Amino acid sequence: MSALLKKLISRSCHHHRTITYMPKPGPQPTTRPITPIPITLIPGDGIGPLVTSAVEHVLKAMKTPVTFETFENVHGNMSKLPDEVMESIRRNKVCLKGGLVTPVGGGVSSLNVEMRKELDLFVNVVHCCKFEGLKTRHDDVDVDVVVVRENTEGEYSGLEHEVVPGVVESLKVITKFCSERIARYAFEYAHLNNRKTVTAVHKANIMKLSDGLFLESCREIAKSYPDIKYNEIIVDNCCMQLVSKPEQFDVMVTPNLYGNLISNTAAGIAGGTGVMPGGNVGTEYAIFEQGASAGNVGKPKMVEKKIANPVALLLSSAMMLRYLQLPDYADRLETAVKRVIYEGKYLTKDLGGSSTTQEVADAVISALE
Repeated sequence: MSALLKKLISRSCHHHRTITYMPKPGPQPTTRPITPIPITLIPGDGIGPLVTSAVEHVLKAMKTPVTFETFENVHGNMSKLPDEVMESIRRNKVCLKGGLVTPVGGGVSSLNVEMRKELDLFVNVVHCCKFEGLKTRHDDVDVDVVVVRENTEGEYSGLEHEVVPGVVESLKVITKFCSERIARYAFEYAHLNNRKTVTAVHKANIMKLSDGLFLESCREIAKSYPDIKYNEIIVDNCCMQLVSKPEQFDVMVTPNLYGNLISNTAAGIAGGTGVMPGGNVGTEYAIFEQGASAGNVGKPKMVEKKIANPVALLLSSAMMLRYLQLPDYADRLETAVKRVIYEGKYLTKDLGGSSTTQEVADAVISALE
């Protein structure tokens, strides 16, 4: 490997420690497991089976000490998650999943949201950073943004009803408990990853009680982390600033809906949803999936031609491996993915290439060290 390539890979996502390390709430295990770790696998809809298969292929080549308990019968148009799948996640504690389509309108709720609520996965973390060799809209600046999103309340609570025909009411729920625990997670994450700034995103100038409570909670938690700079920004200004000067942001902590919008915007700036890792964690369970647009299952032609981009789920798998206290495997996987991106020979169409999903996976395996 050339000296330049070694330098680029060692830089990870620029000057920070590798950010896909995700601190697990609660006590940390002191020893690594000897037996293979069981993981619930949900291939999902559309391109989901393609990209999850690619991940399995790569992890097997790495001889990663994990086994998958696969459920191919889970789809986004189902009214609820099958009991045996939920039992598997509760038993294994960790799940890797492809996209599950979210129906628009109608009476079917999102399985993605239901799983987060049922398992109390109160943290969603998405890392949006530039990769060396990948052309973006901001090639001249350092884009390295981590969005820490509250995952269980806000507008996503699903508390809606029709007051009278033609009038619908949707309730936004914000609690001190949930606001404080997401703020604490964001600051702890920043501390563990040598981050310098946490920015709270809000609309408290209009939603004075709900977003006001969120801000009060963030301010209170910030007092316990004097070495980390704390900022606040109104969500509409945040969107404008993120697009025009993304380099000013570090860690961002947000209520549920704002986090969804911010993470997708940041992903578009840093290279697209196809390269953004993400995970949802709580005190007991974790689900790892594509970081932005988790309900995006691709177009039928992508499935037919087998050209879905597996990078986001591969990087999410690296995040999962760190969560499982397997950092050496995570480092190998991340380094290989970044090398493939840098060399630019095997990339899918969304990244300017013409490779298939399997060709990218094979290139990652060849790049393993």
